[in-house]
Amino acid sequence: MSKPTVAIIGRPNVGKSTLFNRILGGRRAIVSDRAGTTRDRHFGDAEWAGRSFWVVDTGGLVPDSSDSMDRAIRQQVEFALAEADVIVFLVDGREGVSPVDQAIAAKLRRAGRPVVLAVNKLDDLERSTAQYQFYELGFGDPHGVSAAVGKGSGDLLDAIVALLPPYDPSESEAYIQVAVVGRPNAGKSSLVNRLLGEERHVVAPEAGTTRDAVDSVMRYHDRNLNFIDTAGLRRKAKVEDDLEFYSTLRTQRAIERADVCVLVVDAALGLHNQDLRIATEAWDRGCGLIIVVNKWDLIEEKDAQTAKRGEATLIEKAPFLRYVPFLYGSALTGQRVRKVLDLILEVADAREARVATSEVNKVLEALIQQNNPPQKPGEEVKLLYASQIGTAPPTFAIVTNRPDDVPPSYERYLVHGFRKVWPFSGSPLRIRFTSRGSRR
Repeated sequence: MSKPTVAIIGRPNVGKSTLFNRILGGRRAIVSDRAGTTRDRHFGDAEWAGRSFWVVDTGGLVPDSSDSMDRAIRQQVEFALAEADVIVFLVDGREGVSPVDQAIAAKLRRAGRPVVLAVNKLDDLERSTAQYQFYELGFGDPHGVSAAVGKGSGDLLDAIVALLPPYDPSESEAYIQVAVVGRPNAGKSSLVNRLLGEERHVVAPEAGTTRDAVDSVMRYHDRNLNFIDTAGLRRKAKVEDDLEFYSTLRTQRAIERADVCVLVVDAALGLHNQDLRIATEAWDRGCGLIIVVNKWDLIEEKDAQTAKRGEATLIEKAPFLRYVPFLYGSALTGQRVRKVLDLILEVADAREARVATSEVNKVLEALIQQNNPPQKPGEEVKLLYASQIGTAPPTFAIVTNRPDDVPPSYERYLVHGFRKVWPFSGSPLRIRFTSRGSRR
């Protein structure tokens, strides 16, 4: 990424996510008193004093722990250090300098990056002297802050942007936003890791390892893709505490801002009602949709028609799935995984596709000749002409003398007829019936 990156590093529960949210001006990362809530790196786009930069929130670093999750978090922190232009080393002013702080300081000195030392939880900042004990860490003047209430955050941001390398916003390009969603343990993080070619997200066999929505950027065929790896989707009745509730909420928000939604399904478990609900939600919102059936390599009893039979069953439940590409593969082995990237570009392009008005009316006329609109008593329903009025998703306006009398069944007929000519693979297609001279 050409935009400068600032990574927030520190031991568990010093307030990294709270500071991350303070800098971004909103509750982007989950904040909890429970140590270890943040496990992956979280990206956010920030601006201060006219400078734009990425902020990365990382999991709590415990340098000498042998715990498997602590080891995984250490790997994530290493990636963040490698990517960062400036590091914010956050410590707890209430607890003072700890051995873990000293171990992290030694690691940061070896990283060779500019470091801004921030001493958090100083709510009485004006009278506090607690920050001065942190001079011994060797990073110059400590910046006292209270991330929870915002005290000292402006001075801290001034110190951060003073160290940022030059950045020309005109060089930035548009991103295809891709939400990777699915039930817990379906393999979402493994899929994103395989696509990125690095262990960008913590992956563990326990369901629910990823709790927050995490952004990861890559470039493919000269296009920028931003992957949003999300917490596993659960039915709300099974959300047992606030942390799980906010994880589910983040997933919903990820779908809302996505251009393309990649729904990851465990091949052994199949596509359940919860998956269908999410697929329907994404489709109704106008989001492109791809269904990746993961762990296909573990299905032993299958033949050439197994996938087709499964898709036919699903289409009976949700007819719109006939327009959605299915991919059968394995994030673990890499089987067909690269095809996901091609499908993302295909679906993203389909959402933005435009059709000439003359072509639209030619196809509409042929469909009407083949099957006239059903008629109700009174004036005859006539479809006069049509044009495409929008993209993302493709939206068509059909002018008619009686817009309220076109039945849903005939609308479905037109959608299916349009798609035979312009498939719009993986993208919703909308039709609006309007009267002559009305506002669209």
